[in-house]
Amino acid sequence: MRTSEPVAIRLEDYRPYPFAIPAVALVFQLDPARTIVTARMEVARTAPGDLVLDGEELELLSVRIDGTAVAPARLTRTEAQLTIAGVPDRFVLETEVAIAPQANTRLSGLYMSGGRFCTQCEAEGFRRITFWPDRPDVMSRFHMRIEADAAFETLLGNGNPGATGSLPGGRHFAEWDDPWPKPAYLFALVAGRLEVIRDTFVRQTGAPVALAIHVDPGNGGRALYAMDALKRSMKWDEERFGRVYDLDVFNIVAVTDFNFGAMENKGLNIFNAALLLADSETATDLDFELIEAVVAHEYFHNWSGNRVTCRDWFQLSLKEGFTVYRDQEFSADMRSRAVKRIKDVKMLRGRQFPEDAGPLAHPVRPASFVKIDNFYTATVYEKGAELIRVLEQLVGPEAFRAGCNRYFEANDGRAATIEDWLAAHRSASGADLDGMERWYAQAGTPVLHLSTLHDPVARTLTLSIAQHTPDTPGQTDKHWVPIPVTMGFIAPDGRPARMRLQGHSAALDTVKVNLCGPGVTLVFTDVAERPVISALRGFSAPVKLAAGLSEADTALLAAHDSDPFNKWEALQSLSRGALMQAARGIAAGTEPPRPQALVTALERALGAAWDDPAYTALLVRMPEVVDLMQIEADCDPSALLAGRQMVRASLAQRLGPAAGAVLERYDAGVPYSPEAGPAGVRALAAACLDLIAGDGSATAAERAFAFYHDAQCMTDTMAALDALAQTGGARWEEALAAFRQRWAGETLVMDKWFSIQAAATSGDPLATFARLRADPAFTLATPNRVRALVGPFAIRNPAAFHRADGAGYEAVAGVIADVDGLNPALAARVSTFFEAAARVEPGRRSQAAGVIGALLARPALSANTAEILGKIQASLITAA
Repeated sequence: MRTSEPVAIRLEDYRPYPFAIPAVALVFQLDPARTIVTARMEVARTAPGDLVLDGEELELLSVRIDGTAVAPARLTRTEAQLTIAGVPDRFVLETEVAIAPQANTRLSGLYMSGGRFCTQCEAEGFRRITFWPDRPDVMSRFHMRIEADAAFETLLGNGNPGATGSLPGGRHFAEWDDPWPKPAYLFALVAGRLEVIRDTFVRQTGAPVALAIHVDPGNGGRALYAMDALKRSMKWDEERFGRVYDLDVFNIVAVTDFNFGAMENKGLNIFNAALLLADSETATDLDFELIEAVVAHEYFHNWSGNRVTCRDWFQLSLKEGFTVYRDQEFSADMRSRAVKRIKDVKMLRGRQFPEDAGPLAHPVRPASFVKIDNFYTATVYEKGAELIRVLEQLVGPEAFRAGCNRYFEANDGRAATIEDWLAAHRSASGADLDGMERWYAQAGTPVLHLSTLHDPVARTLTLSIAQHTPDTPGQTDKHWVPIPVTMGFIAPDGRPARMRLQGHSAALDTVKVNLCGPGVTLVFTDVAERPVISALRGFSAPVKLAAGLSEADTALLAAHDSDPFNKWEALQSLSRGALMQAARGIAAGTEPPRPQALVTALERALGAAWDDPAYTALLVRMPEVVDLMQIEADCDPSALLAGRQMVRASLAQRLGPAAGAVLERYDAGVPYSPEAGPAGVRALAAACLDLIAGDGSATAAERAFAFYHDAQCMTDTMAALDALAQTGGARWEEALAAFRQRWAGETLVMDKWFSIQAAATSGDPLATFARLRADPAFTLATPNRVRALVGPFAIRNPAAFHRADGAGYEAVAGVIADVDGLNPALAARVSTFFEAAARVEPGRRSQAAGVIGALLARPALSANTAEILGKIQASLITAA
């Protein structure tokens, strides 16, 4: 409950904590209803002041300094802190508190999930376990003793295992020692009945590491792929970054109730079960791909986050952006680099670009926050990763590797800053990296403008490149940032054109420019015909490109560009153009032109489909309505949906035979493998089925239903359901019923059942949402189930979410209101879906503002949710 207005925390106010706590010993007497936690800390003063400890919802039982009880007059207690006055310069502090894990619905601190104890301490959960300076720059060596009823068979903690044994009264204990200093957000504890699969990894030093993944009994087989991914991650990090694991054991635990994807606690990673458990019957290829990436991500944090952590939460991207970059590179090496890059950019554009252009825009390193939980965002993670990639391109791969080594060596065991990161790379490369700090300090997506002038008489091509970053809330004075721009050139006949810069003797296929200023002009000589520029190859920087290409220019790139990313981007551009023309035609009551350039490009892609199935699957997928909403301000999502359906119906008629021919070659009976090659073939089959289903006909529905019937794996099953969701009708209902009957007892699979229906545009989506919300299998207590309903509805069904009468907003607001009292972090995350209302037409914006206003008027609304909704409402009112 909000008892006062929350106060913003500001980067400029950072001050080091005035005490060091080099070591702490914790004892947990576990009981679901009342757990006793004793903490014994070695404390040393580093600056004047009282000792201030964070603590929330703790029952304080005792406080002792050097064995003597502290007088109550020296203690000051608030809802969030405990202050102890008059402490000596060196002392041992002992506290004893009681907490109630069973009643903890926030899933922060120590709580119960599936009958077991588990923890989540990032960002500020440890203060819900015991009194502590809960900030990342206080790093300590942790010793822990766990005591529990013998029914909780497995007792896990950070670090290396120590003594174990039995206790009176049917209880037992286990001790854990972590020799490496860490902040409290990396603390972890798990206790319960678990099945375990074990393996061993041999480090490059020859020393073994005991690996274990702990899951619900009966799920061991579904953790085998995660174990394989872990071993590959450990080997890759040794080879690529020279990082060797530093403990004797590495444990992972899967839990059902988890606010995040996973958590990198030192030596004891805790995972959302959805990102750890998979087999061919219950998980899709995307699930396997995500498991591989997230297992790697959390393991890589052992160095980029644990051994070197962040000084304060404003530096969050220092660990998250860097580690996302590392997991992206790992996945690119494990799979297809071109396909991985396209998928990463799709996620960036789909999640981060709208964030950067909306009311929740913030820099990669924000200047202030009310609740840090609200800044685990695409900007901090995905844009942060892109800044690492920008840096790598500015200095080159060898200097980048040397800079990373220097960063790890100089900051091992420290809490570092963005300045420390950049200093290491400046030192290693000798580059000044002017302007890199602005990437971290400025919100907004830079726009890169390209213009050309070809002089056929002088045989020159003049290329002008300029950048600007639009205003964002609270930031209007933007400056240039360094942007690496990689370019190729395509001649009118489709061949690569070699270009010679004025004053240079060599002609080049590829030109790279590091734009370190507001703009630059380049002149190329001996250019007989105007080439088409393939700019920003490989998406070399997180910017929007305004190149002024005609449809003919774009079609040339779609046909002949040798850069996989830009070839895909050209086809996407043709698709966006056709979809927007159709939507505008519907709004104006006119017949849009036939998208012949798009049809030709898709025919060419389907003709070469089997050369690279995974890549072709990406080429032939149409942009979604949510993508189109970013193109036009004051949009009408219903018109965009109608335009998309019109174009898809036309493409299904014209390309259905070609897509069908590809689909005929697909053999659903081939034994399943999650590896990239077979997964790419399945992705191609799904994309062709999606294309065929575009006309919504009964024939398409029958074909999709047959695909469902023949499916031998969950990937094909979900591809068929996705196609049937577009056609609706009896076959859709029949498949849904069969799916539920088979999988009703599988929680993770039933999340898919909720998601596919929430995303369906056929029928009455709002009625479907209400029916699913009322379904006995729906629960607000499990974040995965809430996300499975609300996310697909708001993102993949924007015409329903942004209904003109506001009913879609009301439906989602009802979930937010009900979740907020249980789990404020989850409610705040769901609230971010309202950000998209800033891009719809004024009538819908007004409806959204009214619904948000009603939520903000609730007296018990959490600070997490209030911070998000307050920013969104302010932008909607300003826009009105």
